[in-house]
Amino acid sequence: MSAYRAFEATGVHQLRLVERELVDPEPGHVRLRVEACGVCHSDVLAVEGLRPDPSRPVVPGHEIVGVIDAVGAGVTAWRPGDRVGVGFLNGHCWECEPCRRGDFVNCLDQEQTGTTIDGGYAEVTYARASGLVRIPDGMPAVEAAPLLCAGLTTLTGLQQAPTRAGALVAVQGIGGLGHLALQYARSLGHRVAAIARGQEKERLARELGAHEYIDSTVTDPGTALADLGGASVIVATASSGTSMNPLVRGLAPGGTLVVVGAAPDPLTVATADLIFGTRHIAGSLTGSSIQNEDNLAFSLAHGIRPATETMPFTQAMDAYERMLSGKARFRVVLDMNA
Repeated sequence: MSAYRAFEATGVHQLRLVERELVDPEPGHVRLRVEACGVCHSDVLAVEGLRPDPSRPVVPGHEIVGVIDAVGAGVTAWRPGDRVGVGFLNGHCWECEPCRRGDFVNCLDQEQTGTTIDGGYAEVTYARASGLVRIPDGMPAVEAAPLLCAGLTTLTGLQQAPTRAGALVAVQGIGGLGHLALQYARSLGHRVAAIARGQEKERLARELGAHEYIDSTVTDPGTALADLGGASVIVATASSGTSMNPLVRGLAPGGTLVVVGAAPDPLTVATADLIFGTRHIAGSLTGSSIQNEDNLAFSLAHGIRPATETMPFTQAMDAYERMLSGKARFRVVLDMNA
């Protein structure tokens, strides 16, 4: 095989199937044959041209599972045949100040898979060795792929603040992120409250691990959480800053609102709601590659699984449109073997 197929994003809302030449991986990098790639909402950065230069072709996709078939010079910890994953962060440099201080997520010289560097809407992709995640034995590729981004994002979000077992933890939104956050929160030993719109979602929320359900269409979620004693952590997954505004009032003293849902509108908060109760608001991006390995191991041990819809690689645009429509339940995954 001297060539491989990939979907390139150029301009706005365009994906084009192309054939690319197979090349050797650069020093410090590996080449892998893609088995599955999740379709994440963050893929809009590439497909909708939300990049500095949308005319430059890039292959979207950052929830990648595959098998290494070649390693570049200087790579010693990975070998052909290793089954690995690649998430949103394509590998840290080890040399910048954040890296030297152990903050690999905020590395100053780190590519974003599928946005600033080619991702997994392809039969083959390349990645920095420092960004690789070992896939546990017994975890299917289609199941592992969404956990590399949506799973890691919600798990690290839940861990942003020290929270005792049994404390009330709330998850806003039961979608691609929220349906995993509920499972993680329950498995971590918390009392879990789910916040969503409509009574029809209550049954699903409880099946995913929620002890309490708050319908935000009929009650103020902040008030409802306060009536339950206040949440130590609230993970906000909705893509709406306005919907997050009432949540701060539902925090327990010292509690933290962790924002993982990227929204076009701002989050606004009354200063008194922060000052009285010494409450906090934090953002959480994702985690490092070794944290992602911990995430997969934890997920496997506790039976945490994403709800997925699979589509063949050749239907990448249809899969992207399905994700964008909001009708998917809950993660769309490109299956290279379908």
